[in-house]
Amino acid sequence: MNPIEQYIFSKKEPYQSIMLYVRSVIFKVQPEVEEKFSYKIPFFNMYNKPMLYLNILKGTNFVDIAFVQGIVLEEKYPELKNYNKRKQVRSLQVSSIEDFDELMFSQLLKDAARYLEASKKAWFI
Repeated sequence: MNPIEQYIFSKKEPYQSIMLYVRSVIFKVQPEVEEKFSYKIPFFNMYNKPMLYLNILKGTNFVDIAFVQGIVLEEKYPELKNYNKRKQVRSLQVSSIEDFDELMFSQLLKDAARYLEASKKAWFI
């Protein structure tokens, strides 16, 4: 088992199922994505730059699907939240698989990859 799988399987439900489902959607929509374990959480990179990561923030009841360049996507995707007043990162907060909009997320992934490919670096603020 790789470190990302260990991380995911160490989480209690419903977080484990949500992360496994989101991970499968990421690979279905962006098969060329590269999965890395950085800062003790799963990152998904494209073009050698971090695109998004999965996290469970202390004291919350959701999986935080955080887009590194989320600030450029938030106008088109009002579902993205600026949790904890982050400068650039915006995230989807998923509490259950039933509340997860796979169609919207798939389009968001495609748009995020397009922005990332055109940018010189992932962290620009």
